[in-house]
Amino acid sequence: MFGASLPSMPASAVPDDVYLLDVREDDEWAAGHAPAAHHLPMTELPARIAEIPQDRDVAVICRSGGRSAQVVGYLMRNGWDQVRNVDGGMGDWAAAGRPVVTDDGQPGRVA
Repeated sequence: MFGASLPSMPASAVPDDVYLLDVREDDEWAAGHAPAAHHLPMTELPARIAEIPQDRDVAVICRSGGRSAQVVGYLMRNGWDQVRNVDGGMGDWAAAGRPVVTDDGQPGRVA
């Protein structure tokens, strides 16, 4: 859908030390997210783009991989070169047995 030119990685291969950017909406985030993820809804990206580091690897995740692919393309057009899409999003993240938590650290779910 977005072409093979976007760099990506499977959810199971996201390193623990990557800057994991979750671009889902507030209600999706509240239901459950990766423990070390940074939340920045896709709709707020243009106004908050300076919050995303350019000096380290960034992996972008959403629910299924569509919105995050759009964000990866946007970031690449704006000078980010160490950014990749997480294929399959939080659905594949949870299916790979990776942790999903709520803000208070309790087990979460992918919404």
